[in-house]
Amino acid sequence: MALSGPQQYPTELLDTTMDQLRTLLSVHETGTALAAARQLGREQSSVQKQLDTMNRTFGALCGEALVLKRGRGKDVLFTPTGEALVDLARRTLGQWKDGLHDARRRLGRTLSVGSTRYTLGFLLDAVERVSDAYERRGVDLKVTHVRTGDLFAKLRSKELDLVCGSVVVTEGEEAELDPYEVIEWRRSGLSLLTNLTGDRLPGPSVGASALPELPLVVSAGGLIGRFLTSWYGPDYRQQLSIAAEIEAAHYGFELLRSGVVSGAMLVTRGIAEAAESGSLPEAGGLRRLDVVGDVGPRTEVLVGVFTRRGDRDSCDSGHPLNLLWDALAKDNERWWLSR
Repeated sequence: MALSGPQQYPTELLDTTMDQLRTLLSVHETGTALAAARQLGREQSSVQKQLDTMNRTFGALCGEALVLKRGRGKDVLFTPTGEALVDLARRTLGQWKDGLHDARRRLGRTLSVGSTRYTLGFLLDAVERVSDAYERRGVDLKVTHVRTGDLFAKLRSKELDLVCGSVVVTEGEEAELDPYEVIEWRRSGLSLLTNLTGDRLPGPSVGASALPELPLVVSAGGLIGRFLTSWYGPDYRQQLSIAAEIEAAHYGFELLRSGVVSGAMLVTRGIAEAAESGSLPEAGGLRRLDVVGDVGPRTEVLVGVFTRRGDRDSCDSGHPLNLLWDALAKDNERWWLSR
């Protein structure tokens, strides 16, 4: 008869510790007991002892050792059983870590928030207003920089609980927002920041249909790529004249301001407005033109605050997530009233 309850687990398995599992993962990652010892800040003999113990334990339980030595100076060889148990160890430790984080989040002991570079100021202003309440509750607040293209992925994986940033919303594809609760700060389109003369590129606006005629500086991905794909399809690079493809906006600003590249850089309207007002010094001296979306479906940048739908409702009003959300919502309300 099969055992049930705690009795079903072999004693040898129960004697295996999480620290041993971590050691196994480190050896798998680094290749040797010596390298794992350096990574973990331990003596090689300690790591080797744990590895030998697991080898004996799971060799007896499974019929195959986890690792085989291959001679001095060579990486150990993980057997098929070893590879399988490495994967199991990784998932086991990850699930425990996630479970502990979920418990701390539910009880309001920790909160993980993120922001893109250009929305960080809004987030920090709100954090300042709730900092006293967080201190009284002993909240462990973690603030992380997040790239625009990773915003939803960070929320889906529960790596972050709340994010301030921008996403692209295309007409007919709004369902992408359904899993999230949103405070909308603003919706807008794109703009160009350019060093081209008014004769070459008159303003104050330009149609998206005219972009193929211009030497463009574009981001390699993120918001701008989503816009261009919406307007021109996934092969937009073949339809546009791309003078420079960049990873970070400040690099594009430097290219244009130095004159190394003559052209126009696609940016969100909020960035263009900041450049024009002087609050973005690295883009100073570049001329702004707004882009009119006269091709493809209606596409906008939605700038705001995002959290998983249902998370706030599952918490009391004094939970750190709700306190920060309410502070951001009040800031948003004041901003609209001042318009």
